[in-house]
Amino acid sequence: MKKNKRHIITCGVVVLVFALLSTLCFFGPKAEYSHSERRPLTSFPTLNQKSISSGAFMEQFERYAADAFPFREAFRSIKAGSTLAMGQKTNNGIYLHDGYLSRLEYPMDLDSIFNATEIFRKIYDKHLADANTRIYVSVIPDKNAYLAKNAGQLTMDYTAFEEQVAENMPFATSISILDLLSIEDYYRTDSHWRQEQIMDVAKHLANSMGTELVSSMYIKDLISATNKDSQPSLPNVEIGYTTNIVNETFYGVYHGQSALPIAGEQMYYLTNPIIDQLTVFDHENNREIPVYDVSKTTDKDPYELFLSGPLSLITLENPMAENDRELVIFRDSYASAIAPLLTAGYSKVTLVDIRYLPSSQIDKYVTFENCDVLFLYSTSVLNNSETLK
Repeated sequence: MKKNKRHIITCGVVVLVFALLSTLCFFGPKAEYSHSERRPLTSFPTLNQKSISSGAFMEQFERYAADAFPFREAFRSIKAGSTLAMGQKTNNGIYLHDGYLSRLEYPMDLDSIFNATEIFRKIYDKHLADANTRIYVSVIPDKNAYLAKNAGQLTMDYTAFEEQVAENMPFATSISILDLLSIEDYYRTDSHWRQEQIMDVAKHLANSMGTELVSSMYIKDLISATNKDSQPSLPNVEIGYTTNIVNETFYGVYHGQSALPIAGEQMYYLTNPIIDQLTVFDHENNREIPVYDVSKTTDKDPYELFLSGPLSLITLENPMAENDRELVIFRDSYASAIAPLLTAGYSKVTLVDIRYLPSSQIDKYVTFENCDVLFLYSTSVLNNSETLK
């Protein structure tokens, strides 16, 4: 009798909890965006005869119920912790090793690489072949190149990846940066590289394209700033940088997606007299923008600190340039951090993002005559190239 009573009470509690959670799911406050996952949450599906008969309603309702579930973030953290505690190597496709979070990028997709390089070849044929351009390609390895093997995860052959891209682009000189990077050059909670760690990469790219990140104007500016007598002639010197600290703690994209209680980290950005005087124009929105928009560090994606994030067409003009060379970079988000460092070698740097600006429309906005052209893409984009237009 007592056993049956306890059973009835247990069932009643379960039903009550389920009813309460269901009520909150349907009638509780709804968020439209998950800041931790950086994505919009699924809205309640349209309910009509067509959506029911096609099965679309139930399919979308399952996603809606998962997104609208009460205390969702807390349950995500519990699930993530228990998944790793049970010996699983990944959670939501993300793994943790030695304090670094990363999303596995495997295997190498030859079809995707071919798709990307075919788009680049069409850009070459239409815009570059007859424009007296010097063309280069450089592949940015994702952080798995320096983390996955040590974490016991499957990993691509990044040297073979580079070689495949170079083979598909015989019209471009390949510049390898694979050996210049290490895991310390990437954020622990994000996919991107750290600007303060990639000065050597910027210098290598510049030197490989026949320019240098040096300036006699830079040393003259320093002399002027210290109120010393200017000199009639000064040699070119390698430029230096001031490292600036962002006040807000940075939580990268993998922090929210993994739902693991990993500590945030510090962000930095680099300035010097050349970067301070750059004029940056956002052609997509017809406005001038700062090199570093510190207000973005409290927004959805703090990495948009660098050149205001994913914009289709940006120009950076260097009034301190000692040459009239121009550089056009076909790029993804990684270039936002390195482009300001490259401006010391050019009078103008143009960033083109064909994830947002269709390659067929480039000639409406960009001229290539006598320019250096750099295709600078991460393996993550090249291995998932359906985003390129």
